Amino acid sequence: MQLSKNLSLSEMIRSESAKRLGINNMPTQEHLDNMKKLAINIFQPIREHFNIPIHISSGYRSLALNKAIKGASTSQHCKGEAMDIDMDATNITNKQIFNYIKDNLVFDQLIWEGSGKDNPDWVHVSYSTSGKQRKQILKTNDKKTYTNY
Repeated sequence: MQLSKNLSLSEMIRSESAKRLGINNMPTQEHLDNMKKLAINIFQPIREHFNIPIHISSGYRSLALNKAIKGASTSQHCKGEAMDIDMDATNITNKQIFNYIKDNLVFDQLIWEGSGKDNPDWVHVSYSTSGKQRKQILKTNDKKTYTNY
């Protein structure tokens, strides 16, 4: 199943942790609908701008998976509204992805993840299906707490 032209459902639900722990990571129809909005409004514009495959390191997480990996209880990953992008091993940097989203897309939350000062370890981005996008930009520090960017 395709969520957008270049994003499949299997990419959004893939989880080595779920496989290893035997956790079902299949979304509900509501979560599928949310993932389609995320794909159309966030993923696909990034893919078309950079014209290379975009690597999702974490997409949808069932509540059981999120609990197992000690994810935040309010994580938008559990609603199908968030993805983490990591472009390591490509000629596009995570910083380029971060800046493109910040400067060109409508989003709910954008996080420069990890302690990298010049390049994030990965980029978290969400798109709220409530219709209201906060355009909140955060950066983690060495203590893994968030500060406004």
